[in-house]
Amino acid sequence: MNLKEIRAMIDLMNENGLSEIEIEREGTKIKIKKTSSNSQEAVHFSPTDYRVSSQPMPMASQPPAEAAADKKNGNTRDILSPMVGTFYRAPSPESPPFAEVGQVVEVGQVVCIVEAMKLMNEIKSEIKGRVVEAPVENAQPVEFGQALFVVEPI
Repeated sequence: MNLKEIRAMIDLMNENGLSEIEIEREGTKIKIKKTSSNSQEAVHFSPTDYRVSSQPMPMASQPPAEAAADKKNGNTRDILSPMVGTFYRAPSPESPPFAEVGQVVEVGQVVCIVEAMKLMNEIKSEIKGRVVEAPVENAQPVEFGQALFVVEPI
């Protein structure tokens, strides 16, 4: 192939809005790929390094939401994340939070959402009490068993 034929292929690409063309003729193979100056490069991430740690399991008679007691006093209980995901205080950015510090929550009341695998999972309180601490910021990642709210039972 000569330069004139290659230019004709480039013109063909431009006329038809193609970003790549490949032609094989007489044992010669030519591949032309167009890149723009504002195109984004693919980002490659290294594999995630997973670490396993062992934690004692809560006693079977104690519900998961009451499993961890506050270290300051034995009178509070944590509402724990049942999964790994992204924590959201409200159903949408414009909506008020489900639960705030100082608010009383009832058993079965939705206190937050944890998004996992593109699914929004409502997290409900398993205890009645006053929220005394909300250690996780909105839209932050959470781990399984991480305290989402600290509640003082009523």
